[in-house]
Amino acid sequence: MNKHFQYVLRMGDNALILGQRMSEWCGHSPFLEEDIAMANCALDHVGRARMLLTHAGTLEEKGRTEDDLAFLRDEREFFNFLICELPIGDYAFTLMRQYLVDAYHFHLYSRLQKSSDSVLAAIAAKAIKETTYHVRRSGDWIIKLGDGSDESRRRMQDALDEVWGYTGELFAADEVDDYASCKGIGPDPHALRSDWERDVFDKLRTATLSIPEEVWPISGGREGIHTETMGALLAEMQFLQRSYPGLNW
Repeated sequence: MNKHFQYVLRMGDNALILGQRMSEWCGHSPFLEEDIAMANCALDHVGRARMLLTHAGTLEEKGRTEDDLAFLRDEREFFNFLICELPIGDYAFTLMRQYLVDAYHFHLYSRLQKSSDSVLAAIAAKAIKETTYHVRRSGDWIIKLGDGSDESRRRMQDALDEVWGYTGELFAADEVDDYASCKGIGPDPHALRSDWERDVFDKLRTATLSIPEEVWPISGGREGIHTETMGALLAEMQFLQRSYPGLNW
């Protein structure tokens, strides 16, 4: 498989699936302002997915569009991180997941602005503006709830303990990452980890949360092996296009 295509496709899948999950809070968030904020962040991810999947389709050179890649692939053909597809849970879980992924994206897109792929660099230049807001917003909530009441702290700690095992996949390099790093397309994932850990550990300590001990990393998403919830997510997301192929608004 075209490794350049695969590298961009993975990022597009991360953005698309995470945006789909975040959108599930629309109309269900704890209060109106947060409902709007979460929906806007979800739209940022979906917009990023559109740019990345369009670019991936161009790199593939098989004529597939962003819609083809989003709505006409089966579960095993998606290569997103598992952390992106996990159910939203309670609001503490969603916010914890968002902060950990936002911090990862902040360092990823900061570096991608210097990518040898000029299109990817341009996408990163837009994405970093959104991500800077995302990580500030989710990080503020981590502190407010972690260092809040006994109940809010318990929920945040439970969320952190539950999701922590999925973070190792963010930094696991394979031949696609090695190719991207060698060609100057993207950074070595290992190089992102120290910056991510510095920011995340500092934030969690400020929030009076206990950093989990090292756990066995949970992975498989980038090989097309997903959690049992992925099929239901895709069924909902792809329903209209699958029911009415080629439908245009």
